[in-house]
Amino acid sequence: MPTGPELTRRAALGAGAAVLAAPAVARAQTLHWRMVTSWPKDRTGPGISARRIAERINALSGGRLRIDLFAAGEIVPPFAVLDAVSNGTVEIGHTASLYWQGRMPAAGFFTSVPFGLGPIEHQAWIELRDGQALWDELYSPHGVRAFLAGNTGPSMGGWFRRRLSDVDDLKGMRLRVQGLGAEVYARLGAVPMTVSAGDLLPALEKGSIDAAEFLAPATDLETGLPKYASFYYAPGFNKPNGASELLISLGLWDRLPADLRSIVTEACRAEHTLGLAEAYQTNAAALTEILGKYPVTLEAFPRPIMEAAQAASAGLLADIGATSPLAGRIVESYKGALQDLRGWSALAADMARANTRAHLPAR
Repeated sequence: MPTGPELTRRAALGAGAAVLAAPAVARAQTLHWRMVTSWPKDRTGPGISARRIAERINALSGGRLRIDLFAAGEIVPPFAVLDAVSNGTVEIGHTASLYWQGRMPAAGFFTSVPFGLGPIEHQAWIELRDGQALWDELYSPHGVRAFLAGNTGPSMGGWFRRRLSDVDDLKGMRLRVQGLGAEVYARLGAVPMTVSAGDLLPALEKGSIDAAEFLAPATDLETGLPKYASFYYAPGFNKPNGASELLISLGLWDRLPADLRSIVTEACRAEHTLGLAEAYQTNAAALTEILGKYPVTLEAFPRPIMEAAQAASAGLLADIGATSPLAGRIVESYKGALQDLRGWSALAADMARANTRAHLPAR
């Protein structure tokens, strides 16, 4: 058994080996994930939300979970995010559930439903009722886990080249519109067009579409839509909510340490709050700029269009609910949340309008 100087020498060598091994252990514990998105880099609203979520995870994890961000088209096309996460091309993605309704008819409920829940109501359904559990059940066959991950708030009705008077004006109109709202417009006779955010302005400029619904004033202004359409319609009945989603490989999520799970969850939750507040701030300023700078008129959808759209939406929800037992449960859960929450939401909106009127200058 070594004693004296020999024992001291071996102890020193052991300590040195431990120090040298520490960086290797730290490196082994560091996770490096790539996040693909459906948005151009730093696009107002969802593009910025994606960047902030990545930055927040990087900071809060102390570098243990490193997220590298890629805009639409840098690794996969904007509408291939779900597949990229599902098949392991990348580990994580930022997108919107409405893009997957072609393969999962009820997927759009987790972004927005025509005449449906607003942003705070929708968050209550997801986080405080059974919305998240239903979302998990819907996405699990695709091997992904989804989170609310930002919100652009209610959308506008869209940009039209000509003024609308009744439902007949929509017949044959080539309209860029996404989500369940596209199905409603199709039932009204329009021709919904799928155009990515990056291709939207050229499509409207060249006349390959007649009208375009995207998001709200800040994003619409940044995209350049006021340059090529003169009639800006409200309300955005087709998209009263603007929830984004973060997708993570379910296998990776299940193996993630508990503290990193909490960091991802809270990073997404924080972005929903901040993104929504930012949407109200930037949209207010952008709407003022649009109406002051461009030859644009703010229009209300005529009553005949609103009534026809509401009837078409009710029929669409019934049809989606009939596609599968799970879709039926999602529709009923969503409608239950709408019924339970809408009374308070309407009263709160009335109070906000009353406060606004109280602060208007006297005429």
